[in-house]
Formats: sequence, C-alpha cells, structure tokens
Amino acid sequence: MKLLGFSFDKISIEKISNLPNNLKINTNVDLPEVKKADADFIKEKEEIIAVKFIFTVDYSPDFAKVELKGTILISVDSKTAKDILKQWKDKKIPEKFKFAAFNIILRKANVKALQLEEEMGLPLHITLPYLKKQDEKE
Repeated sequence: MKLLGFSFDKISIEKISNLPNNLKINTNVDLPEVKKADADFIKEKEEIIAVKFIFTVDYSPDFAKVELKGTILISVDSKTAKDILKQWKDKKIPEKFKFAAFNIILRKANVKALQLEEEMGLPLHITLPYLKKQDEKE
C-alpha cells in the first residue's frame, strides 16, 4: 500500500459564538466514498483506490466548527483492490486498509486543523507537547 496523493477539496472554519463555559471538542472522520481511480502512470499489477473523506472538529455547544473535505489516492495490488471494492458495496472496508487510510487522513488533517484553529484563536482540539521545569530535589 502506497500513498500516491492527498488533496483538500474544501476547507471551512467558522466561529459561531462566544466561548462557552462547558466546551466540548469532538473530532470525526467519515469516508463517504471509496472507488477505483484510473491512472496511466501506475504498474500493471497495482490499482489505485480513491478515498473521499470528511474530517470535522466540532466545538459544542455551538461555538465553532472546522470541516476539511478531501481525497486520498492509495495504490494497492489487484487482489486487495477487488476486496476493498467488494466490501465497500456494504459500506465496509478491510481493517488493514481502513487503519492505513484513517492514519493518513488524521496525520494530514490534524495538522491543517491546528493551523486554522491557531489563526482563528480557537482552543486547539488536541494537546500539544510542552516543556515544564522539573521539580528541584533538595
């Protein structure tokens, strides 16, 4: 499995109201479409699967929302491609492919969402690592 392409089709961020006292931040990834993609530049034994995604960060109650839509292109062998497309008819995908796709989406979309949240002055949806002074021993 190889990542061939990643692109955002829609980037949306909106601050709706003032920061509430009981803020909850939820993230979600949805895969609305999985299909075979055509490409002339790939080896004969491999096929390309296009996965549409929607990554959302929801700040409740009604404070803000980040929505990123896009597509990833992944090359897989013919047998795997047939299995993915067969299972997708029931809106399922093989676990190995699912984990690979979700990890790619999370890696790229989280970085973009953090950048947008910083620019809009929103609380970050994930905690970034930070340094703190170690307590001195006497």
